[in-house]
Amino acid sequence: MRRANVFCRGILAGVLSKNNAGYRFQYLPEYLSNSECPAISLSFPKQETAFESAVLFPFFFGLLAEGENKALQCRILKIDEDDHFTRLLKTCETETIGGVTIQEVS
Repeated sequence: MRRANVFCRGILAGVLSKNNAGYRFQYLPEYLSNSECPAISLSFPKQETAFESAVLFPFFFGLLAEGENKALQCRILKIDEDDHFTRLLKTCETETIGGVTIQEVS
């Protein structure tokens, strides 16, 4: 299983993971209990139950570069263009659209 910490405006919000069955995002209890912390997106309202999907969630896919930028990133980082999770881990640690960033968990 591969995992990534998901930050919202610099605060650890939850964990995104990938296994053979698909993807899972779950908010951390500390983040849920803080009323000043917003949901990371409208498609991920704050809730205790994990979100699950067979494919990468559209919200996270939307953080990825497209076109020439995608091709350049994949060439430089030696990433398969169809490996969206690896692309997310390697390119979304800083300077993403909005306040959400991703950090790989070793």
